[in-house]
Amino acid sequence: MSETTAPTDAAAPDRRSRPADGRGSAMGPGRASAVLRRVPWWAQVLVVFALSRVVTTVIALLFARAQGANPWTGANPPYLSYAAIWDGNWYKIISFYGYPSQLPVNADGHIGENAWAFMPGYPFLVSALRWATGSSWELVAVAVSIACSLGAALVFHRLMKHVLHDDGAALFSVVLFCVAPLSPLLQFAYAEAMGLLLLVTALYLMVTRRYAWVFPVVVVMALTRPTGLAFALFVGLHVVHRYLVRRRDPFPVRERVVTVALAVFSGLMGLAWPGIAWLVTGELTAYTDTELAWRAAYIGYGELVPFTAWFQGGNWWLGEPLGAIVVVLLIAGFAAFLFTPLVKRLGVDLQLWLASYALYLLAVFFPQSSTFRLLMPLFPALGALALPRSPVYRVALVVVCIAGQVGWMAIGWGVDGRDWTPP
Repeated sequence: MSETTAPTDAAAPDRRSRPADGRGSAMGPGRASAVLRRVPWWAQVLVVFALSRVVTTVIALLFARAQGANPWTGANPPYLSYAAIWDGNWYKIISFYGYPSQLPVNADGHIGENAWAFMPGYPFLVSALRWATGSSWELVAVAVSIACSLGAALVFHRLMKHVLHDDGAALFSVVLFCVAPLSPLLQFAYAEAMGLLLLVTALYLMVTRRYAWVFPVVVVMALTRPTGLAFALFVGLHVVHRYLVRRRDPFPVRERVVTVALAVFSGLMGLAWPGIAWLVTGELTAYTDTELAWRAAYIGYGELVPFTAWFQGGNWWLGEPLGAIVVVLLIAGFAAFLFTPLVKRLGVDLQLWLASYALYLLAVFFPQSSTFRLLMPLFPALGALALPRSPVYRVALVVVCIAGQVGWMAIGWGVDGRDWTPP
């Protein structure tokens, strides 16, 4: 054999043994993680958000294609029309006509469903942008929701990074936020996306102790979704906790004054919308009577008695005494969940928020078809679910969440005749 003959395979370099350099063999998990770490955190969130919106949009379009004629649209409506049904129509009415100065009264003499149940932050913002751009209401409403949900995802990443000290868990928390079963609402004409952006911003400012900045956020938040009283309770508990641990975590007098003022201010803002409804209509209980109108179809008209509605709802859905027993078990189960090791990793402040909002819902909300939507402000708990590192677990959880989107769209959003299950 000539000396110029090419070397044999045995003598040739083994390309398979070389480290992956992006030009040859597939990138290994370690190198993939290294590359991911070089991508700015905000770019990672943008990619997650964009991919999740593709998935959710496809799901929504499939449901729109199968949707029959309904009170808001004809059959097979286009996306923007389909994204603005249900409460979206109430927000549109508010954007165009504002709020009634006289409450509607039904044949039985009770206050009927009306626009005062919906706060003005979102519809007034949409109205202003519609006036400025000349675009359709549906387009602007959906665009505002998408922009707010992206902002919420970005701030949520910062919040989770701060409390978990784990880049991977923070990013996966955002993944769960973006694919959660009710995440279609993040791109529908509902106030939830705006409310979640304001809430997560307020929570981030609280855990980083930039208290003065929380005041303006609370103003808008309390006039966007009914979270003001729950947030006031949370701030109050935050003050108590900081005072109790002041020996190991100093609580200066200035911060005590500011946080107590914030708790009082949040409580007043929580009462602001009922007060405005009273001022405009002349009816002291205009807001609460309006809210009660939505539960009348289930249990009839009655007074708002705190901490009774869940037991009434449980008995209505499941019968007595099973309904009340299930409610007690749910309360006990949620309380136990708050003290699990994974939830404790979120820190005391987020535990206090979860407890405060849950207590608020228990006090005033009647459980029905919109219960899942009302649970959305508990989304910081997703950080606890994001902590396990198993790839199998994480993939399975994402699949379950996407399947949950399909289930919620089928049960809550799609309209089947005279549907009595509004989302």
